[in-house]
Amino acid sequence: MKKSTVSLALLGAALAVGSAFANAAAPDWSKVPKRQIEVFAPGVTPIEWMMNKSDHSGRISKGESCAGCHEEKGALNFNFKRMASKELEPVGAPKTIKFPVTTQAAYDKENLYIRLTFKAPTDAPAGADKEEKAPFHEVKAAIMLAGPKVEMGEQIGCWATCHKDVRSMPGADPKKKKYIKDANVAGGNYMDYFQWKSGDAGGGATQLDGHVAAERINKGGQALVSAEGECKAGLCMVTFTRKLSGGEGDLALAEGQKVPFGIAIHADKTIHRFHHVSLAYTLGLGVDADIKASK
Repeated sequence: MKKSTVSLALLGAALAVGSAFANAAAPDWSKVPKRQIEVFAPGVTPIEWMMNKSDHSGRISKGESCAGCHEEKGALNFNFKRMASKELEPVGAPKTIKFPVTTQAAYDKENLYIRLTFKAPTDAPAGADKEEKAPFHEVKAAIMLAGPKVEMGEQIGCWATCHKDVRSMPGADPKKKKYIKDANVAGGNYMDYFQWKSGDAGGGATQLDGHVAAERINKGGQALVSAEGECKAGLCMVTFTRKLSGGEGDLALAEGQKVPFGIAIHADKTIHRFHHVSLAYTLGLGVDADIKASK
């Protein structure tokens, strides 16, 4: 082979490799549409509490989602005075009962990319982070995706995992974790989730790739490529890169698919239910949804 031919062959190979990396590269976030989602402190309002309200259960049974009723022009319309009351948060609600999370999503042939940008509050009630010995991460951010067989998954989102008998609920078992009723991973009745933890004085940031079935499992997922975040002056930006497919507990995604999802933010070193969560929304890969991921 002539030298010029070899050079051209090498150049072609390099361009092919470069193209492959370009296809898998993170998106230009300045060009990805933004959607504001408000998260709020839910207090002691598990799925049983919600479905015991006739105005809730009646509308949900007719197919309406929580967001369809409680979100107006991008903002939540709850009675936040009640949300902050001793009735719904006996330990004491944070002063910042709600805050906005700017949400962006994109995808390519291999990965899903999600970016969350928010100002993390620092006014958690005293004692909310004192329930167990643990490394208290200043901020944690998570995404939860509902499997196709989760009952009312598109309507209620992560409330399908939140029950009155799980830890930190009044009078509940302190060791019982979140779970899905009649969970079946192989059958699609579970929640896939991944999380970024900011780190603490003893170490750097970490990430989790797990799922919620009969209980919450914080490991085993193979789809999360990276969870990267940074908080400066209270402003946090967290970017998740997740393969479209993975292993057991990793919900398989594909172009043209719409999947229910939710957001959870633990701020000010909080743990368990002392977080801010979103209602259920939908994420569409190239199809219309509450959040339409850009290709």
